Amino acid sequence: MKRRAVRFAFYFFAYLYDMKHFLSLLVSVLLSLSAPAQVVFLEAEGFVAPGGWTNDNQSTARMGSPYMIAHGLGKPVADARTIFTAPSPGVYRLWVRTRDWTRSWGREESPGRFQVIVNGKAADAVFGTKTEEWAWQDGGTVELVEGKNIITLHDLTGFDGRCDAIFMTNDLDSPAPELNAAVRRKLLGLKRPAKAGKYDLVVVGGGIAGITSAISAARLGCKVALIQNRPVLGGNNSSEIRVGLSGLIYQEPYPKLGKLMDEIGGVGYWTRHEALADPGSPRSERILKTLAEHPEKAIHNAGPASNYEDDMKLNAVLAEPNITLFLNKEVISAKTFLGKIRKVVAKDISTSEEIVIKGKLFADCTGDGNLGFLAGADWRMGRESKAETGEPRAPEEPDMMTMGTSVQWYATAKDEPEDFPECPWAMTFSDSTCIPIIHGEWDWETGLGKDQVNEIEHIRDHGLRAVFGNWAYLKNNDPFKEEFKDKSLEWVACIGGKRESRRLLGDVILKEQDLIEGVEYEDGTFTTTWGMDLHYPKVEPGMEGEEPFRAVSNTTRHKPFAVPFRCLYSRNIKNLMMAGRDISVTHVALGTVRVMRTGGMMGEVVGMAASLCKSHRATPRGIYKSHLEELKALMEEGVPDHHAER
Repeated sequence: MKRRAVRFAFYFFAYLYDMKHFLSLLVSVLLSLSAPAQVVFLEAEGFVAPGGWTNDNQSTARMGSPYMIAHGLGKPVADARTIFTAPSPGVYRLWVRTRDWTRSWGREESPGRFQVIVNGKAADAVFGTKTEEWAWQDGGTVELVEGKNIITLHDLTGFDGRCDAIFMTNDLDSPAPELNAAVRRKLLGLKRPAKAGKYDLVVVGGGIAGITSAISAARLGCKVALIQNRPVLGGNNSSEIRVGLSGLIYQEPYPKLGKLMDEIGGVGYWTRHEALADPGSPRSERILKTLAEHPEKAIHNAGPASNYEDDMKLNAVLAEPNITLFLNKEVISAKTFLGKIRKVVAKDISTSEEIVIKGKLFADCTGDGNLGFLAGADWRMGRESKAETGEPRAPEEPDMMTMGTSVQWYATAKDEPEDFPECPWAMTFSDSTCIPIIHGEWDWETGLGKDQVNEIEHIRDHGLRAVFGNWAYLKNNDPFKEEFKDKSLEWVACIGGKRESRRLLGDVILKEQDLIEGVEYEDGTFTTTWGMDLHYPKVEPGMEGEEPFRAVSNTTRHKPFAVPFRCLYSRNIKNLMMAGRDISVTHVALGTVRVMRTGGMMGEVVGMAASLCKSHRATPRGIYKSHLEELKALMEEGVPDHHAER
């Protein structure tokens, strides 16, 4: 009887033990069925150590995000790395958002190949090889460990591989998400935008016109925010793009306009011409002495990085106590009320964190008219018809012809031969079509007639295909390879140098006949001296079937012309001004005002007008109607100068 009781107890407790494990197993299965998948989402531009990869935010308006590009001129760039914490250890499926950037031209070989390495082990796939458009590429499975994990982008070619984002999930059958701004914010766990202050003037765009707008207003008593979407100031005149400053300053009727431009502009080709035309003055002697000591500064376009003096521009802005500088910030939205902009939201191009900046006045100095576009300002792109404007050079019908984007480059001589790989994915050249030079500047221009905002990636990429294809032919084929054997491709622009996109419309739209006839406007301000210089696609002999990659210039000369103030503010957004190539002009008239020293004088005027708007609590239109004489007085004095002599 006792033995039966022991046996019963043994089986009873064994039953309970099995039931406990059975129930535990059941609970764990049920939890696994109901628990959400564990995911990791990383924006490539947010990697803490970018290595040799470059942040490319030119297409943010279309993509909603920057991406990272391995722009190594045929030499693999240094790895980009970051550290992240896995939500739980285990096996995850890896997805990488990328594209094969030459596939749209029908090339089979993918130049922008790269690997993704997780905790020291490369994923099975080679990325940048599958799709023409941006899409998720399946990378197979990877093992994530508890705590910190390391992920690396490893470039294989140096030919512009690109990565937007990385997504990992432990639901191995789950696809990667469709990305939009809301999804990105949620996956990144972003907080609400932080408040970044309220200003008398918010300047969006840190090119030459934006810099002078900000400094001019600040020196005249305005509290200014300057927002720039790149890590450097200067726009086309920065070391990233390397376009020289053109146009004359110190012109009638306001010969002191240009003083500020002279402060931040350094010396170069056009200042040398001015110095030679005005011998003996302290300014001329300074310019000629500098050029004698540094002859490389006379290289106007595609020169050494030092020619474009990024530090001079930055220091000029930082020296102004009334300016708050926001670098690496892309304005992504504008809030308007009763026809006025009240605030903008700007996103950091690396961290994706957002800030809100409020203002009483705003200046669009983006070149693309981005702020005006976001705020609902009236704008135009392309050519107006002859019937609309009466311009002699206008076409019979309106169209989308725009001037293009330059991808400049240069090579240097080395002490010994240097190889360059064949580029079968690039443009195809021959003995008769290749261009045997070592310096390609403004006329290496692509995308004429295309949408320079939404098609900029294609436009820039076609420029890269032209540069790399031509250089590969010179380096690897007779009769050129002997001449070019010791030449090295030193620099190729990754950020394109634009000439034209949106133009914001003001109370006056400057036309060709205004310039030809010398119409005198009562509110004439800065003086434009560059000819009406329009660019058109150049069809290279022997390459008639290819998309053009160079341009020709056609210029109509005119006398120096004072552009009306009414071209510098929006006709339908009450507190929006503009300076640079997005002011209120026709396509033909843009040919004269678009050069940067002219744009710098525009900024000086915009800053002066902003100070009057503040003191009179007026709109820019109100300055024209009621305070024009005060604006003229400021233009006669020029921006207060921090340097001793002209």
